[in-house]
Amino acid sequence: MHIGKRIRQILVQQERTPTWFAQKLFCSRQNVSMIFQKENIDIELLKRICKILRHNIFKEISNEYEATNR
Repeated sequence: MHIGKRIRQILVQQERTPTWFAQKLFCSRQNVSMIFQKENIDIELLKRICKILRHNIFKEISNEYEATNR
């Protein structure tokens, strides 16, 4: 799973803007763009993002892991 692309998809599904997301993360719009490009992300940052989006991306990662390792 490409984490940055997934985060962007969730924002679109929630009809949220990158600017809104940047404000919630207390970072610049440029940093949000960099997050969208990242295939992997720091776990602490991902925890913050999950809280902001109210979406458990960790569960998605776990489900993907389980599906590919059967």
